Formats: sequence, structure tokens, C-alpha cells
Amino acid sequence: MGSKTFKSLDEQIEILKNKGLVIDDIESAKEILLRENYFFLSGYRHLFLRKDGSRKFIQGTNFRELYGMFNFDRQLRNILFKNILIVENNLKSILSYVMSKNHGFKEQNYLNADNFVQDYTKTRQINDLIRKMKRQINVNGKQHAATNHYIMNYGYIPLWIVVKVLSFGIVGELYSVLQKEDQEEIANVYGVHVHDLIDYLPILANYRNLCAHEDMCFNNKTHKKINHTKYHDFLNIEKDEENEYIYGVNDLFAIIIILKQILKSDDFIMMMNEISYELDVLDGKLETIMITDVLDVMGFPTNYKEIVRVK
Repeated sequence: MGSKTFKSLDEQIEILKNKGLVIDDIESAKEILLRENYFFLSGYRHLFLRKDGSRKFIQGTNFRELYGMFNFDRQLRNILFKNILIVENNLKSILSYVMSKNHGFKEQNYLNADNFVQDYTKTRQINDLIRKMKRQINVNGKQHAATNHYIMNYGYIPLWIVVKVLSFGIVGELYSVLQKEDQEEIANVYGVHVHDLIDYLPILANYRNLCAHEDMCFNNKTHKKINHTKYHDFLNIEKDEENEYIYGVNDLFAIIIILKQILKSDDFIMMMNEISYELDVLDGKLETIMITDVLDVMGFPTNYKEIVRVK
């Protein structure tokens, strides 16, 4: 396999044109490619390619459509990111409250293996987790005003402060090894089952990082699948030959189902309104494909808006 070589903006334009992409404004396209990166922009080409394996664009596909898809995904990431941050902050607050109330709030409490689930199969995981928590506290503790204040004035950092310097991934793993009673108390705040929340948190952490680093979002698939929910039934989502739902399992709509359950109702409705608006904007820019093609790749059923009506 030959190595990739540098291509000038003019060469990038020629590559796209040779693949059948219509470019009306060359200078504008070159500026977009310079600012946004040919590699990332061309990553959205798959929806617009012919089905004959030629790797050519569908006849008439315009650069504006490709860039419209790119911008839609950016807006989608921004919407998801701010709402996942709400979930992250809520979880950190709830978990630190429950743990502090039930076991104490100083380092000797939340870094004590005895205050986690007493399961010998998880001993190594708990010890590794405690080491990771200590590392994040040491690395990040003095960079935050609140944590540094407690270190300097009290000699310790209470759990409700230390969660600020812990990553979402660490907090999600922390929840997975709490004692059963603590897990249930936290899950009850959200009205979900413990095993579902354990599944949901790493998925949300994955999307959080994906959004934060501007990776492609709309067609992302997760390794972990979520369980059947009442939302699948309410929306009459179809099943495949293996009796699995075709949408809302390990796709973007699975994230929507998760957020439906753990965001406050007003926040969820606002999020769905923002996503619907961006889909409408994208629909107005598409010429060679349909918005339903985009929804299908996202894992969104055509009646996705109805999810806000489910209690």
C-alpha cells in the first residue's frame, strides 16, 4: 500500500471534482478545506456515494451538501455535549452526596476499598480504580481553585469537591463497584435499574469524549448495546431477522433513549427541539439524498419526535 502524500488545496479540489462532486464556488470550497481539513470533511462522503462500488459521488452531488452534512454533525455534537455535561455534573453531585452520607467524605472514606462492593472478583478493579482516582487527584487537584483551597486550608479534599477533577469515565466506573445499597439509592434518583445505569454511563462517557474531540458523531456505533425499553415499544421500532431492534440499540438513538431517562424533562424536550431544528436545516440543504437516509444512519426512526410524549 502506497503512502499518502501532501495535497495542495487545488489538488484536493481536483480529487473531489474527479470523483463527481459539483463545486460551484472554488475559492469558497478551498477556504473551507483549509479551515476544516480535507480528511474530516471527506469523511461525510459515504452517504453521497453511488451504490455501484465506484467510490464516485451520486450524479449532481454538490459541495454544499457535503459541507451541510459536516456542519449538521458539528451542531449535533454541540447539542449532545452540553446535555451529557449536565448528566455528568448531576451524577457527580448525586454520587458524592450518597457516598458522603453513607460512608464519610474524607480521603480515608472514599479511597477505602472496604466502602465498595465486597466481591473478590472485583478486588483488582477496585484497587486499580482507587489508584486512578489518587492519580487524577494528584495531577488535577492543584489546578482547580476549589480543590487547592481545601488542600491548603484543611489538608484534605471532600468527595463533593474531588469529583470535579475526576473524569466521567472514572465516575462511571466508580458507580459500577459501589455497594448495592448505594447503587440503588443513586439509580432511584433517575428512576432506572442499577444494571441499566451501569451500562449507560460508559456509553455516555464515550460520546462525551467523541463530542469533545470533534469526532464524527451522527453515524457512531457503540460496542455495548442497551436493553429493550418501553420507548422501543412506544415508537413501534422494527426488529430484524434476529429479533433485535434495528434502531435505538447501539446507535445515536440509543443515546437519545438514555438521555430521555436521566435528563430532566425540560432539558430533554429542549434538546430534542434543537436536534429537530438542525435536521430541518440539513433537509433544506440536501438535493441528491433524502433526510430519511440521514435518519437511518443515525438510527432515528421517522417518528423519533414522539419520544418526548412518553412518560
